[in-house]
Amino acid sequence: MLRALLSFFGAIFSWIVTAAFFAALTVGGIFWMYSRDLPSHEALAQYSPKTISRIYSGEGMLIDEFAEERRIFVPIEEVPDLVKEAFVSAEDKNFYQHPGYDLRGILGAAVQAVQSGGSNVRGASTITQQVMKNFLLSSDRSVERKVKELILASRLERTLSKDQILELYLNEIFLGQNSFGVAAAAQTYFNKSLSELAPHEAAMLAAMPQAPGRYHPVRAKERVTERRNYVLREMWQNGYIDEATYEAEAKLPLRSVQNGDFPSAGSQMPSRDYFTDEIRRQLSREFGNEEFFGGGLTIRATVEPDLQSAAADALRDALEQYDRGLGLWRGTGETIAEDQLTDEAAWRGALYSVRVPRDIPGWYPAVVLQIGQNDARIGIEGIEEDADGHWIPAKDVQWARKMNRDTGRPEGGRAQVAGDLLAVGDVVLVRAMTSDSDGSFIRWTLRQVPRVQGGFMAMDVNTGRVMAMQGGFSYQSSVFNRATQAMRQPGSSFKPFVYAAALDNNYTPATIVVDEPISLNTPYGLWEPKNAGGRHYGPTPLRTGIEQSRNLMTIRIAQDIGMDVIARYAEKFGAYDTLKPFLANSLGAQETTLFRMVAAYAMFANGGERVEPTLVDRVQDRRGRTIYRHDQRVCETCGQQALPAGQAPVITSDRERVMDPITAYQLTSMMEGVVKRGSGKGVNLPVPIAGKTGTTNDAKDVWFIGFSSNIVAGCYLGYDQPRTLGSNAYGGTLCVPVFNAFMREAVREYGGTEFRVPPGGYWAKIDRVTGQRLPDDASGPNVIAEYFRDGTDPSWGSPLVISGFGDENVVLPWTAAASAAKTVTTSTGKRKVIPKKADFGTLSSGGLY
Repeated sequence: MLRALLSFFGAIFSWIVTAAFFAALTVGGIFWMYSRDLPSHEALAQYSPKTISRIYSGEGMLIDEFAEERRIFVPIEEVPDLVKEAFVSAEDKNFYQHPGYDLRGILGAAVQAVQSGGSNVRGASTITQQVMKNFLLSSDRSVERKVKELILASRLERTLSKDQILELYLNEIFLGQNSFGVAAAAQTYFNKSLSELAPHEAAMLAAMPQAPGRYHPVRAKERVTERRNYVLREMWQNGYIDEATYEAEAKLPLRSVQNGDFPSAGSQMPSRDYFTDEIRRQLSREFGNEEFFGGGLTIRATVEPDLQSAAADALRDALEQYDRGLGLWRGTGETIAEDQLTDEAAWRGALYSVRVPRDIPGWYPAVVLQIGQNDARIGIEGIEEDADGHWIPAKDVQWARKMNRDTGRPEGGRAQVAGDLLAVGDVVLVRAMTSDSDGSFIRWTLRQVPRVQGGFMAMDVNTGRVMAMQGGFSYQSSVFNRATQAMRQPGSSFKPFVYAAALDNNYTPATIVVDEPISLNTPYGLWEPKNAGGRHYGPTPLRTGIEQSRNLMTIRIAQDIGMDVIARYAEKFGAYDTLKPFLANSLGAQETTLFRMVAAYAMFANGGERVEPTLVDRVQDRRGRTIYRHDQRVCETCGQQALPAGQAPVITSDRERVMDPITAYQLTSMMEGVVKRGSGKGVNLPVPIAGKTGTTNDAKDVWFIGFSSNIVAGCYLGYDQPRTLGSNAYGGTLCVPVFNAFMREAVREYGGTEFRVPPGGYWAKIDRVTGQRLPDDASGPNVIAEYFRDGTDPSWGSPLVISGFGDENVVLPWTAAASAAKTVTTSTGKRKVIPKKADFGTLSSGGLY
């Protein structure tokens, strides 16, 4: 009997051992089979997650962020213990003891799954396994993935320390609201750094990994609160917080940015604008999208925030003034259904979801709630209702006619009451009208985004740092950057390149050029260019040609020196990549960008040295290494411990010279004349300014680019689909006021001096109208001191006259007068020549008496 029992139990034991052996062999085979061709876990030691690229102003203020995955990488040493303990308690309380997998947890999950018949399957993955799944594996629920997870987790535990693994987890995990990692999530949900989190806030973050898509702090507030309190209880039971702390923290309400309890991190940054978006466009092209949106770059922008605001305000004022002058009301085109207007919460929610620009300072979205006999009652976003309500009075609409949005044409006469323009449910933009004397509120007034658009840009003439850039009326209304992307005809603002080429080809500011009609046969028919006023003025000095923007003189100069020469100049200055050598292009017919033109003018202002425009001073990678720096100058004495008193650092530059310094000064002096006496004479600033206007055919584009001794700024206005701005639109009337408004702020901050006169020349006085040489003591409105290059000695008696189109019979004003004059002897015995007819540059009719 005993032998039989021993034999029976021996057989059972043999079966168990054999089964265990084969089970172990099977499991080992499975693990061996799945362990082949697994991704390398060692790559995680060089983990470089996608992180936010941030743009800072020169003062170190954060002004924008770009990210594909919103993540702020934090080394484990900088993660507070409270945060670590919350996540360990929520996700893997045995994290510091297990070898990468938790057998007890796996068995418990398996038992629960069997007991529930598969309806309740809970995860049993450790933090290490989650790291492997997130980094190297897929998220599918399969036995194969689980086996691979276990294999890689055990390998990872032998490669990295527990803290290193936790660092990977806390920086990689998705926590909802496009927040990856705990630092970004703390900012997203609480607008706090990790060190500022309270236990209940750390517990809420630790609650999110279970179901970040479903655990929304507003839509699922109760569920998130319950999960948060579970994490707090686990933290107490694991000994990380005491019972009193647990009970106190669990009673606190769930507070978050999404519930309106904290301001959002984005609200503390300025709205995205054309400047930072252009940085995004340029750097993503330079470094690639993946590096820019995920490389954690630190970008120091060249923008000067105060000047950027001044530029935006100046351009908006000009565009709005032009638009209101048309007297046409378009509105936003958006409406809210009337059934949503009876309840304040409903209309506020509906208004918040309407897409209208919200980046215009002082402007608010509003909805028309009621149309009265004369006025209209409105509800304004972000402004509380008062007892009387907010109203648009009748007198605020009487400037406009209503536009039919289908035809684009006005319908009816000028509005008399608010109902003539507005209807209940219309979404409008409004701003508060205030008193100029004391700033007191007067009334709400309607506003609209203009159809006419434009661009503005300002930069340092010596360094190329772009200080301000505005690419349109409102970035949120239109992201198209008209300063860098819009290709427009520069018109007469191109003429300085023609005159620069002339001055470098034996012309002087006193060279006489014929201002007479021209007729040219072209493949497209007869071309007869004209001056702006339709008149022509005969032989005229070069200076007057640019001051008065004479088209006929410009064409003759271009014909004389050759369009191929002018094209090389324009390309050398960067105004074009390739300028086609057509005569019409000497008048600015070929399109370019404001960005290129302003940068080219900077080289006139700085004496002819190449300067590359930049929106970025420096770019650093995630480790703080500088990977781009704009300023390549070398400081020779910066390494010294101390400089002698009164001695500045010695900085050397090997910038290319693109223009002779004397040519640069002569051109600058002539462009000062444009501002003082010519088409740009509306400029009114306390420092010397030079510049040039531009107005294209039919006034489809109007320009002004001007500069002081240290800042160049340019503006253009025009419709995106080019059409005339009207018969009274000129660069001097529309763009000069923008330049004035901006430069007043810039000069207040940066000042300005007389333009530097280079060596190698001499001064001589001439008559700016006729080009005649005058005595050194001459004075009068037509007398001007010109700077001539040494070795240049114009033949004043019989000057060279430039026609550009062969030999023409040209008679100079003073030579014509002399040939028809008679000589007399005065009472003092001197001989005088009396002209037959008085003319410019001659004695007046009463000159002898």
